[in-house]
Amino acid sequence: MSDTTTDPIETLRRRVAGIRRAYQVGRVIRLDAQGFAVEGLSDHACLGDELAHEDPDGVTRRSEVTRIERDMLWATPFGATDGLRIGLAVRPAGPPSIAPDDSWVGRVVDPFGNPLDGRPLHAGMPRALRAEPPSPTNRRGMGPRMTTGFAVLDTMLPIVAGQRVGLFAGSGVGKSTLLGALARGMEADICVLALVGERGREVSDFVAKVLGPEGMARTIVVAATSDAPANTRRRCAFAAQTVAEHFRDKSKRVLLLCDSVTRLAEAHREVAAAAGEEASLRGHPPSLTPLLASLCERAGPGTGAQGDITAIYSVLVAGSDMEEPVADIVRGQLDGHVVLSREIAEAGRFPAIDVLRSVSRALPDAATSEENRLIAEIRKTLGALDRAELMVSSGLYERGSNPEIDRAIALVPKIEGLFTSTGMPRVSDSFRLLAGVLGNPYSGT
Repeated sequence: MSDTTTDPIETLRRRVAGIRRAYQVGRVIRLDAQGFAVEGLSDHACLGDELAHEDPDGVTRRSEVTRIERDMLWATPFGATDGLRIGLAVRPAGPPSIAPDDSWVGRVVDPFGNPLDGRPLHAGMPRALRAEPPSPTNRRGMGPRMTTGFAVLDTMLPIVAGQRVGLFAGSGVGKSTLLGALARGMEADICVLALVGERGREVSDFVAKVLGPEGMARTIVVAATSDAPANTRRRCAFAAQTVAEHFRDKSKRVLLLCDSVTRLAEAHREVAAAAGEEASLRGHPPSLTPLLASLCERAGPGTGAQGDITAIYSVLVAGSDMEEPVADIVRGQLDGHVVLSREIAEAGRFPAIDVLRSVSRALPDAATSEENRLIAEIRKTLGALDRAELMVSSGLYERGSNPEIDRAIALVPKIEGLFTSTGMPRVSDSFRLLAGVLGNPYSGT
């Protein structure tokens, strides 16, 4: 592809990056269904680096180094194993990278930066896929509250610039719909969406129906479908993170959506098992915890003139088990969690957010003292009915026996009705409506 940049320094950098260098060559000495062993490169490649070889058609194929021994290393291909044979020449290809560019906005790419929408794609300067997070002593604190378009999030569970939030949900409770709505309407300059292990049909449906032209106008979709090799699916989340960092470094407010961390963990489990790592965390390898920590820590506030990466990571929880390993690890890494409830979804309320089980660690700083008092009173009211729900639903509760429960029975349906409100132009409008239901004054200051 021709170089379209007008910056001579940038042009020179790209040409230098494309110069072929001398390299060591290894040979394939062993093959199995999960990968291959190479001798001659143990001193010339690092764990996680890529290897390259030519297939019978002359196309360059890449693999990932997953284990290194004294006299050989093991690699897992990023594609089919067709064309691999004993004695095949393999060369080091360096650390994994991707080359995001501003022109990627509105496009769908794979974890290697190749277009999936059938149109040519311009590549920028390569960036390391496994970069270090910003310095913990130099990065800013979390920023101001961001409008989401949903009253329940703008009031009870505020999201602020640079916050990292987990979205915990089972299947069929509106997770994808909520992520699409946030991609379209949440306050941000750029949205980067990682679809990890998604079914191919659902990728196209998500782009065309859930995001639509409005959402795609500011979104870059990085997708690895469910039929892709495990290390390609695992790479998807890190590729999306690297794309987000490209725009963060241009002082943009970036919204990073990752769907889902659970499928990332499943892909990593496959790669780790192929590399010989034993499982310990209910089937997951010990390396899962540092992997998820390295991903989550790269999001958040930037340093100096950098922008922020506000990240939302979805986690699939079967049977609402918040203590399963992936959910437990992610919850400890993030700045809050939003739980979607199947019971609420089946009652027809969207978004099906269980406020009492959800937490935003942006509070109390993200709200005024007046708003924090409203939030506390609403939680108290919701909690009163939640504790008495069994008695009320079974007809064992007698009205008038507890004024707090009586008040909750009267107010909770109205509060939950306001939780479904969308499109509020200002956060104060949502608080004013909630205050009105409680009968409290609200100054909005």
